[in-house]
Amino acid sequence: MTPRQACCSCGQLTLDVVGDPVRVSVCHCLACQRRTGSAFGVQARYSREQVRIDGKSSSYTRVGDSGQIITFHFCPSCGTTLHWELAHFPDAIAVAVGAFADPTFLPPQFSVYDSRRHPWVDIAGPVRHES
Repeated sequence: MTPRQACCSCGQLTLDVVGDPVRVSVCHCLACQRRTGSAFGVQARYSREQVRIDGKSSSYTRVGDSGQIITFHFCPSCGTTLHWELAHFPDAIAVAVGAFADPTFLPPQFSVYDSRRHPWVDIAGPVRHES
């Protein structure tokens, strides 16, 4: 089992996981672009029992492009969005892959909202693309 730690920019909020994620995906929806300040968001989804969270967080809930309710948890000190919960998958926690700060992290298996992908972004490898 691979242990990993994700943390916010200031280190106050941390998240420890054991084992591999059940899914790694890239999201090109406009809401993820705004949330990350980047061209896309990248998440690793874990079963809730794989995750331990330490530190204080604030939350923001919104309805995603899919109509699904998503609650984002972020550090109240530095503002880093560390993890989120998907109402349709209550036994899962999604973690921002960049918060692991590990260039060897597993590559994405899915690329979603490809219709909103910036044309210069190319997700290489065996990835399932969904509009």
